Amino acid sequence: MIPAHFLAIGIGFFLDRLIGDPPNWPHPVRWIGLFISKMTGKLNKGRFRTLKGAILLAVTVMLVFIIVTAMVLLSYQLNLFLGIAVEAVLIAIGLAQKSLRVAALEVYQPLTESNLEEARTKCSYIVGRDTEKLSEREISRATIETVSENTADGVTSPLFWAFLFGATGLWIYKAINTLDSMIGYKDERYKSFGKFSARADDVFNFIPARLTGLFIICFTPNRSGLSIGERMKNWLRDARLHASPNSGYLEAATAWQLGIQLGGESTYRGVPSKRAVIGLKNTALNRQHIQWAIADMYRVTFIFWILFTMIGVLLNVIT
Repeated sequence: MIPAHFLAIGIGFFLDRLIGDPPNWPHPVRWIGLFISKMTGKLNKGRFRTLKGAILLAVTVMLVFIIVTAMVLLSYQLNLFLGIAVEAVLIAIGLAQKSLRVAALEVYQPLTESNLEEARTKCSYIVGRDTEKLSEREISRATIETVSENTADGVTSPLFWAFLFGATGLWIYKAINTLDSMIGYKDERYKSFGKFSARADDVFNFIPARLTGLFIICFTPNRSGLSIGERMKNWLRDARLHASPNSGYLEAATAWQLGIQLGGESTYRGVPSKRAVIGLKNTALNRQHIQWAIADMYRVTFIFWILFTMIGVLLNVIT
């Protein structure tokens, strides 16, 4: 017998893939973000900012835990099928397959029409770097890096925690990931206050990021012309060059599978930032690689879901 929350994960997974987030619907991430924003304004000042940031992390996670757990337990107590439905919806809105695909294609489409201005504008919606002067190659690189990184952040990491702890696990991860995206910076304003949130996000992404990178290497089309042994060795080497302890495992895998180079110089609010160049300069990076990165994201997330479902069902049968 398949555990109920595994059925909910499967339904939620395909709901997100087929429907995504309907526009203008209220989204829990926005509510979490609003709470974080208000609390940051009150706490991120004066002394003991590191401690205050840790308190915000703990309070946010505890609130999410209580709310989601109450919703799931109550719905299952009322009716098994209602419980599966409620948990499935909570899981679906915590994933980002379709929204990530749509956002990347909105950058890709104007590139096919040589409309760089529109592509730069659409790219600015999904990346933090300055996009006003980016070339087609640089727009493509920024989009591919975002798709690659968010394959874990937006899909496989929340799935991983959903498999372990159901919708509650997924939404605890989403709360931590939202905290990191809002206050996990190393600038003067947030380096102390967001320290614990950034570390928590690193910890929660540690296993899913490495598994996802491995799946990219093993299960997506090899466009580099190198053997799997060569790609694996270069992937592990380049992943450690990245500033992020987790994103490097995703971007390096994507770069070596596509036979392209990622990383290099970008500008953030007018300030240049140089990251290590990773991957293979085999072919010129262009808009076609955006489509391939999207296809790889869909392939890897499906394999991630089906493998963890099989493992979960097998463990349930054994025990």
